[in-house]
Amino acid sequence: MITNEKPQSPRNRSRKDGELALFGGSPVRTQPLPLEFPGIHYMDEEEIEAASRVLRARSPFRYYGVAPLGEVEEFEKEFAAHLGLPYAVAVTSGTGALHTALSALGVGPGQEIIVPAYMWVSVVAAVVNLGAIPVLVDIDHTFGIDPDLLPHRITPRTRGIIAVHMSGAPINIKPIAKIAREHGLFLLEDCAQANGASVDGQKVGTFGDMAVFSFQMNKNMTSGEGGCVVTRTERLYRRAVASHDLGYARDDQGRLMVEDPDLCVWGRGYRLDELRGALLRVQLRKLPKIVQNMHKSKYRIRQALETLPGIKLRRIVDCSGDTGAFLITTYESPTIAQNVNHALRAEGITTYPQGLSNIVMTNWGLHLYYNIVSLVSRRSVDNAGFPWNLVENAGSEKRYEKGTCPVADGLFEQSIIMSIPSCLTPEDEADVIQAFTKVMNHYARGT
Repeated sequence: MITNEKPQSPRNRSRKDGELALFGGSPVRTQPLPLEFPGIHYMDEEEIEAASRVLRARSPFRYYGVAPLGEVEEFEKEFAAHLGLPYAVAVTSGTGALHTALSALGVGPGQEIIVPAYMWVSVVAAVVNLGAIPVLVDIDHTFGIDPDLLPHRITPRTRGIIAVHMSGAPINIKPIAKIAREHGLFLLEDCAQANGASVDGQKVGTFGDMAVFSFQMNKNMTSGEGGCVVTRTERLYRRAVASHDLGYARDDQGRLMVEDPDLCVWGRGYRLDELRGALLRVQLRKLPKIVQNMHKSKYRIRQALETLPGIKLRRIVDCSGDTGAFLITTYESPTIAQNVNHALRAEGITTYPQGLSNIVMTNWGLHLYYNIVSLVSRRSVDNAGFPWNLVENAGSEKRYEKGTCPVADGLFEQSIIMSIPSCLTPEDEADVIQAFTKVMNHYARGT
């Protein structure tokens, strides 16, 4: 049939024919996705009442006051019970939790602490501030420590391993714990980004000697800022109490224990206040629902993405134990990852102007080892080069520049990370799926 109708240019095509918004088509959505902040989305009158309870008592300090309520102490009991552990010490931040735990474990000059290439700056900061040397180990497709590479990073100076459960999902922690035991090393789990995760029904934070959690604004449960150290060992618990407080452990009546030299350290003043303790007790009760909603949203999206060409999904050790807080997708090359990311953002899959979501991982800031300038350049807080130039640390490997962990480097360049807010609606989920489908089908056609 002959027609006088002119063919449409790409910029005039309708949305139904799948033209990318990047090239003039209609975007899948015009409103930004919700911000990350999992626990924040569930804050309501319960948290307001909890804070008011403390203020009415005029007793915001945990150890004494006009009418002490014991909110922090009760939270510690409840959080320990939640994990199935006997001991918990609440502190002012996840960073404070790392300092407290490493101090309890006796970390100091002359020691090497193995850390993963994918982490948060606080992990290496805590090691360096105690005078020890962080040693990088590469990751695998779980985005956690590769157990096969771990033994090759152990030296006579190695004192322990910090295993970090990054981006909401548990890493391959069981073989890591086995290697630590076989070599007589401590294992500290950093669960800041994976509170509520588990492997084969066992919660993260219970596989090692100690574990730390964060309750900062972006975390699965939050008090704005806060953290916790947990352990099953009484000695480590007592030393953690001493470190987070005045430098001395406390007995069951709260009195300072000054007789045992092993429990007399130097305090850091990381005590959590009663306001945040009260908030965290409420948030802990909500954590299962928060995680359930993120998990449901993520796995609806993941199931759809499994059928699309050109996408590889992060390896999840135990899908049922994934909190669902983040979705990581990997592509055949850095160029493809960049192109897909730009196209998805043009389709409205973004939280702009506030918050970071749906970005190529090379833009993920201080989560990547080679982006931590003070680590790469071995900066110090003094003019003597502490701890890098300490005689005790002479001979330790101190390589941190890009290229030190090639598997991580490749994954960062070829992967996109997207937060999964705890309040996504079915319509939000459908938009994410539609955008990925539209973009990946476009590139599969080679158009």
